Amino acid sequence: MESHLRTELVVAALEMAYAQHAPCQKVIFHSDHGTQYTAVAFGQRCDELGVRPSMGSVGDAYDNAMAESFFASLECEVLDRTHFRTREEARTAVFSWIEGWSTPTVVIRPWAISRQSSLSRSSARISSLQAQNF
Repeated sequence: MESHLRTELVVAALEMAYAQHAPCQKVIFHSDHGTQYTAVAFGQRCDELGVRPSMGSVGDAYDNAMAESFFASLECEVLDRTHFRTREEARTAVFSWIEGWSTPTVVIRPWAISRQSSLSRSSARISSLQAQNF
């Protein structure tokens, strides 16, 4: 998170995303017509990574509806509800929200595992008693 939108910022973000996800299939990077995305340096880095840049027509918000929805949700759920005292506080909140939005949640409930085990033991004991005609 920086205080600018220069080309080096979007190149660094592209590199970070590519390194974290190591895509094995073709990747398309869709953006608006911002100067940082039309810069030669950004296009060259996309070529080096095998990423295909894509831009919609000027003034068409629907071609990038998913990104528009994502940022609208971020703004509504985080940015509009909090007054951040520092840039670091804002960065942490945005990072946490993005991680929660993009990371699948796996819930492990130890009590369910131990409960299942005790139920299995009880069923086995009942079956054993039934076999003995108790």
